[in-house]
Amino acid sequence: MATDSSFDIVNEINWQELDNAVVQAQKEIGTRFDFRGSAAAVSELDKKEKLLTLTANNETQLEAVLQVLISKMVKRGVDPRSLDRQKLEPATHNTVRQKIKLKSGIDRETAKALQKRIKDMGLKVNAGIQGESLRVSGAKKDDLQAVIADLRAKPPEIPIQFTNYR
Repeated sequence: MATDSSFDIVNEINWQELDNAVVQAQKEIGTRFDFRGSAAAVSELDKKEKLLTLTANNETQLEAVLQVLISKMVKRGVDPRSLDRQKLEPATHNTVRQKIKLKSGIDRETAKALQKRIKDMGLKVNAGIQGESLRVSGAKKDDLQAVIADLRAKPPEIPIQFTNYR
């Protein structure tokens, strides 16, 4: 009567916490002296397109805006590795704009790399790709916990969470 235990490896963004971090960053940018009178802002969070837009007067100011946003994200528990910065582009009135894509879900290449890494551990577990997540199953819970411990010790380049542990 041996039933397999399993868990899912996912990459999910807590949208409420990200929204709170954006609002806090906007408040700090509005009150900081070095941003006063400038175009510095976290101007848009598009949840449907998974896109964030930053604007500033110049590139160094844009970096400062990004650092404020990242600090607020870390305080709210949102992993900054989910930010994928795009190309810097000029905007109106001599300002610059940068779009940042939000990585949610595990892409095919990363899932295959994780699957290979789990198989190379030599444990009696199976890892299967299911859409934008990876399901790991095995007879022994100790093996599953060893997989989780290994992935936490050397995390991949994207943020991952472990859900549906049964």
